[in-house]
Amino acid sequence: MDTSAIDQVRAAEFAPETTYLNTSTCGLLPRRSVEAVKALAEENATGRRAGAGSAEAVDAARAGFARLAGVTRDRVATGGSVAAHVGLVAASLPSGSEVLAPEGEFSSVVSPFAVRGDLKMRYVPLARLAEAVRPGTSLVAFSAVQSSDGRVADLDAVRAAAAAHGARTLLDASQSAGWLPLDAGAYDYTVTGGFKFLLCPRGTSFLTVTEEAQESVPVLYAGWFSAEEPWKSTYGPVGRFAATARRFDEPTAFLAYHGAEHSLAVLAEVGADALYAHATGLAARFREGLAGLGHEAVPGESAVVAVPGLGGREAELARAGVMVSNRAGNLRAAFHLYNTEADVDRALEVLAG
Repeated sequence: MDTSAIDQVRAAEFAPETTYLNTSTCGLLPRRSVEAVKALAEENATGRRAGAGSAEAVDAARAGFARLAGVTRDRVATGGSVAAHVGLVAASLPSGSEVLAPEGEFSSVVSPFAVRGDLKMRYVPLARLAEAVRPGTSLVAFSAVQSSDGRVADLDAVRAAAAAHGARTLLDASQSAGWLPLDAGAYDYTVTGGFKFLLCPRGTSFLTVTEEAQESVPVLYAGWFSAEEPWKSTYGPVGRFAATARRFDEPTAFLAYHGAEHSLAVLAEVGADALYAHATGLAARFREGLAGLGHEAVPGESAVVAVPGLGGREAELARAGVMVSNRAGNLRAAFHLYNTEADVDRALEVLAG
C-alpha cells in the first residue's frame, strides 16, 4: 500500500484530538470498530439480540489475527489478557523447569511462571538472551519489543539458540504485532494483547500454539464455549473439547471482540510491510530531531522510541496535547498508522520549549 492509501485509511478511520504518540499504552480505535461496539451495546440494552454477542465475530477476529500472524486459525486461541494466556503455558511446565527471560521483562510475561514457586527463573540482559540458552533451559519467554524502551530482540538468534538446546519459545508480540511483521509459526507460543498496535478494544488477547505444543497445554478454561460442539455441551461436564487451539479460549468479552473483528480488518487493508515502513520512518525522524535537541534516544529501528531520563516531561507534553508515556524513567513515544510527520514535529517543538 502506498502512502496516499495510508492517508486515505487514516482519514476514514481516525480523528485524534491530540498528538497521540501513546499506542504502546493503548491504541486508538478505528471508527468502524467503535460503531460495531456501539451497535452491540444497543442491542444488549434493548433486547434485540438473543445472546450477549456473536461467536461469528470472535471467529472473524481469530481469522484476522491468524492472517496477520502467518498461521492458520486452528493455532489461535482468544482471550482477555496476556497474563491469562501465559498462565496456560506456565501450567504446562513440569516442576523444576528452567524459564529464561530478559531482565526487566514485562510483568505479565514472567509473573505467571514466577508465582508457581517450583520453576527455576533465570534473567539475563536482553542482548545476551540467545547466548544464555543452555541445555537445561525448558522455555525462553521474551517480548519481541521491550515495553520500557522499545528495544527489538534478536529474534533469529534466540530462536536458533532455543532450537539448538531443545528449549521452547514464548514470544510476547504486544508491542510489535501491528507494525512489525510477525511469524507466529516460528515460536512454540505467542501471546499478543490486542489493545495496543492491533487497535482492538481492551479485553482482546491472542494466543498461538503449535500443534506439537498443544499436546502439553492443559484446558484450564473448561467451559462450554471451548467444546468441540458448544451448543451440545451446555450442561454437565464437557465431553469433548475442540481439537484446535480453540479449546484454550477464555470466556469471551463480546463487546471487545465485535470491535476487534473490524480493527484487524483495517490493519489487513494497510498491510504489515507498509505499516512497518510508515511507523519506523516516523520514529527515525523523531530520533533525529531528539538528537538535534541534545537528547539521545535508545538506538534501533523500532516504532517505539524511548529517551532515558526524560520521562518526567510526560505531564508537560500532555498539557500541550502531546500524549506519550513515562516508563522506567524513559519518555516513551510510539508511532502507528494514524501518526504523521506533523505529530513528530509537534512533539519536538514542545520538547524544545
